[in-house]
Amino acid sequence: MEKDTEMLDALFQYATEGIVVANQKGEIVLVNPRVEKLFGYLHSELIGNKIEILIPSRFEKTHVSRRDSYFHAPLARPMGQGMSLFGQRKDGKEFPVEVSLSYYVAHGKKFAIAFLTDITERKKQEDVIRKANQELSHYSNTLEKRVEQKTEALASTINELAKSQQDLQKALSKERELNELKSRFVTTASHEFRTPLATILSSTSLIARYDKPEDAEKRQKHITRIKSSISNLTEILNDFLSLGKLEEGLVRNNPEEFEIVSFSQSIVDEMKNITKENQQIIFSHHGKNSTVAFDRQLLKNVILNLLSNAIKYSPAGKNIEFKTHLSGRMLLISIVDGGIGIPEEDQKHLFERFFRAKNSTNIQGTGLGLNIVKKYVELMNGNVTFASTLNEGTTFTVRLPIEKGKISAR
Repeated sequence: MEKDTEMLDALFQYATEGIVVANQKGEIVLVNPRVEKLFGYLHSELIGNKIEILIPSRFEKTHVSRRDSYFHAPLARPMGQGMSLFGQRKDGKEFPVEVSLSYYVAHGKKFAIAFLTDITERKKQEDVIRKANQELSHYSNTLEKRVEQKTEALASTINELAKSQQDLQKALSKERELNELKSRFVTTASHEFRTPLATILSSTSLIARYDKPEDAEKRQKHITRIKSSISNLTEILNDFLSLGKLEEGLVRNNPEEFEIVSFSQSIVDEMKNITKENQQIIFSHHGKNSTVAFDRQLLKNVILNLLSNAIKYSPAGKNIEFKTHLSGRMLLISIVDGGIGIPEEDQKHLFERFFRAKNSTNIQGTGLGLNIVKKYVELMNGNVTFASTLNEGTTFTVRLPIEKGKISAR
């Protein structure tokens, strides 16, 4: 529990975006170090001050009105969509910002969370693109007049400008994609964090009231709720961290030789702690040999994720089948559940980032797990497929080739 709290604190303290939390009066109650660095204020100068201290004074009246309106109907969204937003540092200098808003409720009070990003560099890139477009337009308008005199030189210049524009457009397109991913991350994270955090807050407050010996059962009930909520938060954080490492190309495939049966049974023992009532994971192995060579951690993460989904989307009392089949130089892994299944119209989107089937919205999840599984399997040169029937269950099959020379002679 302490370790998970440290992880959450690290996420807040070392975030690359500025994070500001304000109450319904518009008073700042919490900031992370990035905000202090962006705006040049000390922590003590911000806490208790109005949020308007961070914006140019000419926008203050408008901002106060919009801030009050937001608290009447709060939701997670980008701020000032289609508008140019600015922050103002302590020394009075302004700089362009991008702001995403979310909220949470604690002890009956609403709090707004603002995620701030300095987009000065992006604006510079957009100016470069705008200038390039202006130059291209100029050369296009004068092309006919100069074609006879400098045909070759002009054609070369246009080609170079066109190539520069394509490169800049690609860079801008990539940045827009990353910004969209960041925005979806903020929305998903704020939504998924809200429920377990609220549970932890309420249970922590109630535990203090049950200080008598006869209240032991009630105390244990709230402790169990806190542990479950922290487990959910850990799962969410692991998904985000895994996605971040994959996006940055930091994940490597390092195969090593090991025995698949004992490896799989240890995973089953680990997952017993989260199975539902009267629910078992039935493991079986087929094949004359059981020695394989894969990246142990990548393979473990794939199996843990698929088993976790099978448990999550299956009702109590429904067993889960976990099968491994080693044939030649190919390992087949099957996870079979008797759960809610996947609607046919949703199946084509199943491995997309942040996608969740329409019949799973009431079940905790980030929509990242299967996307991460697919990327891990592809890193090991394999593939993952599935078959599913609504209200009957789902089978995931992972096929992994064993590289030649990775299994020692026996």
